[in-house]
Amino acid sequence: MKLGAFSTSLNVKDIKASKKFYETLGFKVFAGDVNNNYLIMKNDNALIGLFQGMFKQNILTFNPGWNESANKVENFDDIRLIQQHLKNNKIKLEKEVEENTSGPASLVLYDPDGNTILIDQHV
Repeated sequence: MKLGAFSTSLNVKDIKASKKFYETLGFKVFAGDVNNNYLIMKNDNALIGLFQGMFKQNILTFNPGWNESANKVENFDDIRLIQQHLKNNKIKLEKEVEENTSGPASLVLYDPDGNTILIDQHV
């Protein structure tokens, strides 16, 4: 199963302090707006989202159809196929995609330790 680009979305207390910290680690702002309390930072293939006040816990994020530079990839598994695979394997979904649709959509599930996983297709 191809899940696409991977990033970690962090719930941060002070986005400016977090931005400075990750810049010290070699990350650069890739997308977002610090004035709107979110940034996507990139270091080579590593992506970290910084989000202040948008959600309660950190989130593992996968983007089917995108690479780590947010460019569309030709061959990818549509989120609806991924959802069907998860359901066939008895994985409980917190949020599902409407099956008879196409294009952008997202689903949410939790791993056995309660970590949030977002599968977010933009294409």
